[in-house]
Amino acid sequence: MGQEGNQGPYKLKGQNGELYVLVISGSERVYVNGRLLKRGENNDYIIDYNAGEIIFTPLFTITSEMRIAIEYQYSDRNYTRFVTYAGATHENKSWTFGGYLYSENDQKNQPLQQNLSAEQAQILVASGDNQSLMVAPSAYADAYSENKVLYRKTISGVSEIFEYSNDKQEELFNVRFTLVGNNNGNYIYTNTSSITRVYEYVAPVNEIPQGNYEPTIPLIAPTKIQVATFLGKYNPSDKTFVNFEFGVSNNDKNLFSTIDDNDNKGLAGTIDVKQRILSKRWNLDAFTNYQFAQKDFKSVERLYNIEFDRDWNLGTAGIGNQSLLVSGLELNLQPKLNNSNRGKIIYQFEKLDFSDAFSGNRHVLNGVIQIKNWSFQNYGSLLNSESNTFNSQFLRNQSQLRFHFNKNWIGSSVRVEDNKEKDIRTNQLSALSQKFKEYGIYVGRGDSTKVFVELGYLRRTNDSLQNGIIQRVNSSQNFQMKSKLIQTAKSDLSIYANYRILDYVDNSRKKESSLNSRIVYTDRFFNQLVQTTTVYETNSGSIPQQEFTYLEVPVGQGVYTWNDYNNNGIQELQEFEVSPFIDQAKFIRVFLPNRIYLKTHQNKFSQSITLNPNQWQNELGLKKLLSYFYNQTAFIIDRKNRNDGDNFELNPFSNAIENVLGLNSSLRNSLFYNRGKQNHSTTYTYLENKTKNLLSIGSQQATNSSHKLQYSHLLRKSWLFGFFTKTIRTAIESENFVEKNYEITGYQLAPKISYLFSKNTSWDVFYELQNKKNQIGSYEQLVQNRFGTSFSYSSDKKFTMNGEVSFYQNKFDGNEFSSVGFQMLEGL
Repeated sequence: MGQEGNQGPYKLKGQNGELYVLVISGSERVYVNGRLLKRGENNDYIIDYNAGEIIFTPLFTITSEMRIAIEYQYSDRNYTRFVTYAGATHENKSWTFGGYLYSENDQKNQPLQQNLSAEQAQILVASGDNQSLMVAPSAYADAYSENKVLYRKTISGVSEIFEYSNDKQEELFNVRFTLVGNNNGNYIYTNTSSITRVYEYVAPVNEIPQGNYEPTIPLIAPTKIQVATFLGKYNPSDKTFVNFEFGVSNNDKNLFSTIDDNDNKGLAGTIDVKQRILSKRWNLDAFTNYQFAQKDFKSVERLYNIEFDRDWNLGTAGIGNQSLLVSGLELNLQPKLNNSNRGKIIYQFEKLDFSDAFSGNRHVLNGVIQIKNWSFQNYGSLLNSESNTFNSQFLRNQSQLRFHFNKNWIGSSVRVEDNKEKDIRTNQLSALSQKFKEYGIYVGRGDSTKVFVELGYLRRTNDSLQNGIIQRVNSSQNFQMKSKLIQTAKSDLSIYANYRILDYVDNSRKKESSLNSRIVYTDRFFNQLVQTTTVYETNSGSIPQQEFTYLEVPVGQGVYTWNDYNNNGIQELQEFEVSPFIDQAKFIRVFLPNRIYLKTHQNKFSQSITLNPNQWQNELGLKKLLSYFYNQTAFIIDRKNRNDGDNFELNPFSNAIENVLGLNSSLRNSLFYNRGKQNHSTTYTYLENKTKNLLSIGSQQATNSSHKLQYSHLLRKSWLFGFFTKTIRTAIESENFVEKNYEITGYQLAPKISYLFSKNTSWDVFYELQNKKNQIGSYEQLVQNRFGTSFSYSSDKKFTMNGEVSFYQNKFDGNEFSSVGFQMLEGL
């Protein structure tokens, strides 16, 4: 279900509840209330495949009344897998036949992500298809290492438990702990600052476990699925059409075990017949479709629409052999496409049965009618069903009426649902029972493919089961505007906004408001002298309280280095710094999946302006002088404020910081003279960046700003003179680690002379002066002189060689082995 006022991120999980999965790019299909959405910044949603998270854009507002279903494939290569597919078809004038075979088969003796011991393989042999039995102890004896978290065995009461130990004289074990849920385990993790968790045993109370972790690992069994199908079509005339398909499946959930293999094979089939009854001014067709599937039949993809279970109120009753009969009539009121008055009406009767538990029937009436400037659509259904435990009646209908006149349109919509499900034994309504009514009206003007504006209003009332009866729970109002006000060769302006109010009947719950909007404006002025793009967004969503750790990788492949500032031999999160040298870059930061999200209101503003007077290069006077210059300005601010209800902060430049949970602000302005040339080429750049991140160890805020000036000039085609200078201001403010806080100011000067032997060969001599001072804490200070020479060579045969020799002179006042010392000395 959607969360009220939460555009995301929504976490995708694995088949067994894994919080971290690598989603295969492009494999996802996202449905909301049965409607398939489109991916993209300018469509409905975006997705982070690596993190397995989906965020809905401001153009598609998510509410608590929405059912979100996401299908996706993810990388779970636990074994080498062979996938085969083969097929053949034969066609003639009236008949078409074909057969296909699909197979996915894991090689159980070629595991990839797990190395099974003999004992673990035996557990899988005895587990059959029961995944709850596919669990094995994770502990194994291991040698002491300061980079490992190890445990010793001890006795607590009558139980043998694991206890953290770094005593190299003891027999130590490497233990992996698995999250099993609250009060299902006997261990909890205790530390939050070290990069690896330390788990601690907690004794049960009244034989009820008090933890949520166990020293076990889940075992993944190799699987196999095979599907063979035979299909055909028979089309003796333009009025008769027959289509059929039969399939056999073989699905083994555990290739190690023969237990439970009696349910591996299943059979399914379908036949579809359509016959033209009337073919004059109106066309009348009769159709029948029958589908049968044994309970053990397994398809590679689902057989029915994404909301099939809800359409039939199946719940847990969908077990046993399944049969579905669909028959009805389709009336086409005006088959000619060039007629402005046309329509189509479809009535169908559906009968669904499960041999063990369920029987139901549905009446469905759908229609689309257009008469001159009027158009009408209707989709309705009535369900009656009975299972072993419940019977139900489910009425649904939605209608839309629209009228066009000149360049204007007006329309209205009505949606209703009334679902009553009763327990056969008690005659009491179930929690599935609910109803709602929704009314809407909208008006618009223009061409919806070019320039237009549309305003809409929706009101909905929701009733659900309260104290044994269906009664009013809440009501909502939606105000919406979507438009494209300008669309020319030079300018574009589009505005979208959706404001929603959810009001509860229970006075103890306050109203919830959400605002999702986007304004995009692009323009070019004065014959493209000025180019500008402006984007403003508001969004109601959430922010994760991010957990992370560091993993050691081969030297040079990492980003971070570890400094044991407190000399305790434990790698703690606050002791990792970005490494300035390749040989020290031994660690990468890995974000861990979690379920801790805080609701936010987000506003985002970006602005870019480009001044390009290059078009005046053939002019005289002031215009000629200005043609040597080029200026780029880019600004973006993304602010996420704590959502306490309706506390919208629409001003992205607000100075209020008490409710800010996340912030990313960047300003860059570059002014060029003789851009791209080496003739007194000069560049002035101003940079200012601010970030604030919400981490599991507390929030951290960083600020960086600088003024930079670069100059280069080529003399006699061989001597290249360069000069670089900048101011320095860097600050870190950590919520829980005061020792990491600093505010460094200073400046840097760096002249350079290069001799160019050829296009690919050069020799440089350089000097650099840096002066830095920490303005807080111990007021550390650094004066650094650097002298050096370097060369670069590149041949036409893809061979390159570079070298550099530098001499550093550091005059540092303070503690070199501290976070601020590492930052100021840049790791030296």
